[in-house]
Formats: sequence, structure tokens, C-alpha cells
Amino acid sequence: MQASAEMLDWHGSGMSVMEMSHRGKEFVSIYEEAENDIRELLAVPPEFSILFMQGGGIAENAIVPLNLSASQSADYVVTGNWSDRSQKEARKYCQVNIAASNEADGHTRLPAPASWRLSTGARYVHVCTNETVHGVEMHELPDLKALGSTAPLVIDFSSHMASRPVDWSRVGLAYGGAQKNVGPAGLTLVFVRRDLLGHALPHCPTAFNYEVVSSHQSMYNTPPTYAIYIAGLVFKWLKKQGGMSVIEQRNIAKAQLLYDFIDASHLYTSFVAKDCRSRMNVPFFLREDKLNDLFLAGAREHRLLQLKGYKTLGGMRASLYNAMPLEGVQALVNYMQAFELEHA
Repeated sequence: MQASAEMLDWHGSGMSVMEMSHRGKEFVSIYEEAENDIRELLAVPPEFSILFMQGGGIAENAIVPLNLSASQSADYVVTGNWSDRSQKEARKYCQVNIAASNEADGHTRLPAPASWRLSTGARYVHVCTNETVHGVEMHELPDLKALGSTAPLVIDFSSHMASRPVDWSRVGLAYGGAQKNVGPAGLTLVFVRRDLLGHALPHCPTAFNYEVVSSHQSMYNTPPTYAIYIAGLVFKWLKKQGGMSVIEQRNIAKAQLLYDFIDASHLYTSFVAKDCRSRMNVPFFLREDKLNDLFLAGAREHRLLQLKGYKTLGGMRASLYNAMPLEGVQALVNYMQAFELEHA
């Protein structure tokens, strides 16, 4: 509602946000409020710089090694589709060591950090803390110091950013596309510890050099201004809800409601180990594939949309991002229950 009301005239300025100069006082005030609000929401320490960039998490798969690898090696933990894509992209810029992988388990459980084969001299250790395709989530970040590594931990938290608190004492860099929980596609947030700035490879594009972006307050090039404005509104909404502790408990309740039903069902099943099930993305399967199209058609009739599983995995997938209310999950469970009674 607020974005609609301000579409043509932001705060009496006579301009839409999309018409503003990104260096004008009006937009600078929007940017500064958004940065302050996300720093407060996620309790980001002052030693971290917050960058508003573009390209999404996929672009960061290249931008991270361009900034951190210095042509050396990096450790990657592969836990699903997205971390696998990350390590493949990083190979263009540095030597990659696969420290751990759950591919043999079908990406249905997480390898224990104690089993990771971390390399000496790695510039960083990369993990994807929530895999949207396979539905596995690291509910606790690994403590690399306890594993004997001095490398910074890099996390791709695109799909659970702003859904739970972050233990920044264990993180060197976090990045994520905004389009899951924060705002429209086109905005990427990067949280980088300041001591990691200034190590970019010579061929790193200037607009993607974290040190340059940081020193220009994300204004080296024109940032995605309207996406930043919308993200700022989302940050204020999250604060009004009570912040990350309240949002996390809501997300736990939503996920538990759906998982409990699936576990008790005779028609639906989840293959993900219970200790690492994602709160954001719940893949599930009907025990008979022939029912898939019928299930999806009925779901559409009940205005339950976007339930078809990822193309490489099949089945179904329910995404429970912050904007999905508990009532929406209950509506899905009610439909799944009725469908089961009819087709079991």
C-alpha cells in the first residue's frame, strides 16, 4: 500500500523513486535508512560493510573468488544444486577443493563439519546455508576455528536471509539475492568483513570490486534504486513484526506444520533428514507419480500456486518465505489432506 501511494510522488518530492538521482539527497536518505535498518535487524557488527549490488547470488559465485581468492585455492562444501553451481563457477578464477559433499546421499542430509576435508592455505570456505532445490538448511553455522581453519566462512544465504538471526562471529562474508525474503529481483546484498576488502584480482571488474563498492557507499555505479526502496519498506515491516527472533519462530511454526503432516501421511513423503530440513523450501513427493498432475490441477483450483518441484528433482515444493502467513500453510495442509482422503 505504501509503495503504491508513493509511486508517483515520494514524500511530497514531486518525484517517483525511479525518477530520482541516485546521488540526490532524497534517494540517499532512502538508501541510508535501508542500510541502517538491515544492520539493526540482523545485528550486523560495525566491522562489516553492507553493499547493495546487482547480479543476484549467481553473479556472486564469480564475484566472491574475484575478490577473495588472489588466484589461490578455496574450499567448497557441496550440499545441493546451488553450492554445486557455486564451485563450478569459482573454478574459472581459483583452485577449488571440495571439502565435503552430500551428493552420494542425494543431497538429503548435511555432512558433519567434523568430516570436512579443509585445505591448508584456503582463502575462504564457501557454503550454501539453504538449498532451495533439495530443501536442506544449515540451522547452525559451522565454527571454522574449532575445525582448525583460519579461513573466513563465506555463506550464500540468498534463500533464508532475514528469516532468522545470523551468528556473525562465524562469518567473514555473506551474500544473497533479495528476491526471496527482502524485495524484488535485481538487488543483491553483500555483508563483508572489512579486513577482507582490498584483495581483488587485477581483472576483477571495478563495479564488482568490494573495496570500491564499499568506499562509494554502493554508489560507484547506479544501484537498483527502486529495489532498494522496496527492500527498505520490507525492513521496516520486519522491525514492526518484532524483528528476527519473532520472524524465526513464525518460520519454524510454518515449517513444522507442513512437515508434521507429511510425516504422518501415507500419500506424501519427504526424503530430507529431519535435522537439516529447510524452513524455507519443503520438497515433497507423492508416492505415485501418476497423481502429480492431478494434485497440481486441484491445487490451482484452490489458488495454491507454484507447487511444482524443481525441474531436475521433480515432485512438489512448497516455499514458505517470510511473506507466506501461517494461514497459507494451513490452507495447503487442508488441501493435501483432502486430496489424500480422495486418492489414498
